[in-house]
Amino acid sequence: MKLIHLSDLHLGKRVHEYPMLEDQTYILRSILRIVEDETPDAVVIAGDVYDRPVPPAEAVRLFDDFLFGLALLCGNVFVISGNHDSAERIAFGGRLMSGSGVHVSRVYDGTAQAHVLTDEHGELAVYLLPFVRPAEVRALFPDEPIDGFTDAVACAVRHMNIDPARRNILVTHQFVTGAERSDSEDVSVGGADGVDAAVFDPFDYVALGHLHGPQRVGRDTLRYCGSPLKYSFSEKDQKKSVTVVELGAKGSVNVRTAPLTPLREMREIRGSYDELTLRKNYENTAADDYLRVILTDEEDVPDAMRRLRTVYPNIMRLAYDNRRTRSESSPDGGAAAVDGITPLALFGELYEAQNGQPMSGEQQALAAAIFEALREEQP
Repeated sequence: MKLIHLSDLHLGKRVHEYPMLEDQTYILRSILRIVEDETPDAVVIAGDVYDRPVPPAEAVRLFDDFLFGLALLCGNVFVISGNHDSAERIAFGGRLMSGSGVHVSRVYDGTAQAHVLTDEHGELAVYLLPFVRPAEVRALFPDEPIDGFTDAVACAVRHMNIDPARRNILVTHQFVTGAERSDSEDVSVGGADGVDAAVFDPFDYVALGHLHGPQRVGRDTLRYCGSPLKYSFSEKDQKKSVTVVELGAKGSVNVRTAPLTPLREMREIRGSYDELTLRKNYENTAADDYLRVILTDEEDVPDAMRRLRTVYPNIMRLAYDNRRTRSESSPDGGAAAVDGITPLALFGELYEAQNGQPMSGEQQALAAAIFEALREEQP
């Protein structure tokens, strides 16, 4: 049984106010070519289909085209909602689409139906568990002790009635403790949203979404495939890919990746204004790459962004690295730099300063949900 594992498409996303739809269209077509070449038995999309709960119309049209293309090339497609999605909107039409082999996760109601596939090695059950929060699971199982994300996901897994004799796959969207995050992902203070990897022991393969860097967590069969595109400069050195999983008899799992090449790269360049505007330097840079420019001039260059964009049209960010900026960011150099610190982390520091103790796990999870709701309400 061969599967292709995708996640974190984030359709409709803007990065530093740059719309990514053209790049997303290009990369989804590349993925369809990989699917056509690999001829998998199923494709799984492990959440964050869209970048916000109410996606722009062009993002919905793009996913509609992509889903139709997958359905033509592959017998089964499995889709779950992530923390950026609206679970209700992802679930819409699911019962009708299942007849065409497209299976989307329901809004979590305490059950997770097993979609059973068969091959020469017998049955393979695919379970779909969308992104869940402790409060949602606690409301469904009020008698269960649920204090955090590990308890919530463990409870959901216990109620799946898994048959250990057959091969079992889980498609889910959570942060597994110990995995490596990047700046474009939502984070919680102190890792309050972390799920212990042991929760997933009953499964032969776990197709994870949520983190943008492709990686395994502990074992090779507990994996994030990563996002197909780079969505922050913390991801600039990542090699994006899709994950190809081949399952033989029970206990036999082979995992490999198929590389993805973007329409535009995301890179960082550094130097003085005069150096970066030398023809020999900018002629060696792909004109359309998304760039973070670090200027090393000791004095600010007037109107630097506009002037540099005449030779580097897709500059997303501009910053300085000189004696002044290094002094400002040093521990004894004045106000502490907050670039890269999330509002949630700053709130945690404020709470601890005012109360003399850190937030509890329950408080951290509640604060994370509030900040996420506020972010989703932003236009």
